[in-house]
Amino acid sequence: MNEFLDRIQAGEILIADGAMGTMLFQRGLKPGDCPEALNLSNPEILQEIAGLYLEAGAEIVQTNTFGGSPIKLAGYGLEHRTEDINKNAVFSVRKAVDGKAYISGSCGPCGQILKPYGDIESDQVFYSFKTQINALIEAGVDIICVETMTDLNEATLAIRAAKEILPSLPVMATMTFDPTPAGFYTIMGVDIKQAAEGLEEAGADLIGSNCGNGIENMIKIAREFKNVSNLPITIQSNAGLPKLDGLVPIYTETPEFVADKSRELFELGISVVGGCCGTTPDHIRAIRQTLISMKGIHR
Repeated sequence: MNEFLDRIQAGEILIADGAMGTMLFQRGLKPGDCPEALNLSNPEILQEIAGLYLEAGAEIVQTNTFGGSPIKLAGYGLEHRTEDINKNAVFSVRKAVDGKAYISGSCGPCGQILKPYGDIESDQVFYSFKTQINALIEAGVDIICVETMTDLNEATLAIRAAKEILPSLPVMATMTFDPTPAGFYTIMGVDIKQAAEGLEEAGADLIGSNCGNGIENMIKIAREFKNVSNLPITIQSNAGLPKLDGLVPIYTETPEFVADKSRELFELGISVVGGCCGTTPDHIRAIRQTLISMKGIHR
């Protein structure tokens, strides 16, 4: 969707939605259940969530397809329903946003470790992503979002799969970093500079980070990305780090806190700002209002 990239290149800052899993747990999803199975059994839930994020001011709304690749779905015996699961997710979002927001096709990790550290071949992972992304594209997504990646090789496979199917389709690619004494690294040992270079080389149009950190660490990560890359940056932070109440994760960063801190992201010229685990439509609404109050911010 060239309009999306044109707006980004012109210096616009767009607001993305927040957590999907948090919203699904609020609606009865149990730990260990397959979130994507709801795309077959209860698509009206996805439509409701998309509508809530749209109403909150999100201009980019994701599909419930984070684990929608055949390899990941195989863990639930649903790999044969890959096409239906991904297409239903897109259709549900479209019913809610009706052209008022971009539909972002979410592609998360396959859940297995690639060789030589694990047992799965790169070709298998590539074709798994290609199958998922082809279904998302056929259903009419505006953007592919490769997210929550820790293995740069896996991230690049997903990006290349998307660009092989439809080179003109925008791809956002984000990785998840942990703070260490030596700086931010993924659990697979990838630092921000390596991530930025690898994601760009693979063909991503926007790069950045999601998940794993609250807003304060994400500001530091955003600043590092801006220092090492000229590509547009996307940042979607958690509402803090979770504390468990039994099996239920509780996130403590309030909409007001996240929105106030998001000013620094806007001042840095981050192109897409949204939320990840623990964030809700209230967080996105507050972030949106902060951006409105800072009209005139450009890169």
